[in-house]
Amino acid sequence: MELKPETSAERREYYHRLELKHAAPLWEVLGDLIPSQPRPPASPALWRYQEMRALLLEAGSLITAKEAERRVLILENPSMTGTSLITQSVYAGLQLVDPGETTTTHRHVTAALRFVIESDRGYTAVDGERTTMHPGDFVITPSWTYHDHGNPGDTPVIWLDGLDIPIVNLLGASFAEPHPRGLQPMTRKEGDASARYSQNLLPVDYTPGRSTTPVFNYPYARSREALDWLYRNSPLDACHGIKMQYSNPATGGSPMPTIGAFLQLLPAGFRGSAYRSTDATVYCAAEGAGTSRIGGTAFEWRKNDVFVVPSWCPVSHQAIGEAVLFSFSDRPVHKALGLWREEAPCV
Repeated sequence: MELKPETSAERREYYHRLELKHAAPLWEVLGDLIPSQPRPPASPALWRYQEMRALLLEAGSLITAKEAERRVLILENPSMTGTSLITQSVYAGLQLVDPGETTTTHRHVTAALRFVIESDRGYTAVDGERTTMHPGDFVITPSWTYHDHGNPGDTPVIWLDGLDIPIVNLLGASFAEPHPRGLQPMTRKEGDASARYSQNLLPVDYTPGRSTTPVFNYPYARSREALDWLYRNSPLDACHGIKMQYSNPATGGSPMPTIGAFLQLLPAGFRGSAYRSTDATVYCAAEGAGTSRIGGTAFEWRKNDVFVVPSWCPVSHQAIGEAVLFSFSDRPVHKALGLWREEAPCV
């Protein structure tokens, strides 16, 4: 399907007349529209956290949180310059909230996740409930929910943002608005969502109002304990080590309809087999150090570094000491549309 017919002067003249009528010959572009296998515009890339942290702290001295609304450094894929995207389907950035700062409250159709990298007493508030964030916590902001952030502590709060911006914009469905009061009031005590929905219990009259999880903070300490137990009591996957996906306790599905999130343990000395899947994946090293070979290129990473694996690009992970990788991708969209495919192990 990727072969094109030969071109002649007669055909070029015909194509020009088609162009004047806002039409085009399918046979000239069929291989690009329907390739034999995925050809994502993104390329493998890595961002070293210590380098990005220094630039992010510098941003804190150059622009206020109020001016910026959200003080974020976009992680833009080097093959997609000018798009503000890390892959064709998801956005990623590093956000800073300095000591004593709060952000204004707003909401948007795009759904967001935060993987917390540094936080002593930092918090996120979602729909009237505040949650204190700790390093490694996975926190979500569901679509069209009011949210804001604050840092009453003495050290910077930094997290990795992930949003479904390109998916929403592809559908032309993006809306956003500030809270009418500037800062939303707190209407529920901290821990309310966790008590109601994350203890293997649900309110007796609970009916899911949306496909997003009712839990918006998945504490790292609890997730890390599960990985450790599984490592001691179950076999390793040849590609992933011990890998788990975050889930919606009310449905068993992904936390958000457009973004899936995962956490995996790589034992010391682990050398994983190559794996590939159609979802483009963003990784952040929660613990340890290692090397990931992505499409034939080796990327050495350390704690808090971020790297990206494009769609259908082979990846294999190796760990020096014990390591933990957090990741997120557009897998739920692939699965909902019947498009998701994986190959493990792959050559």
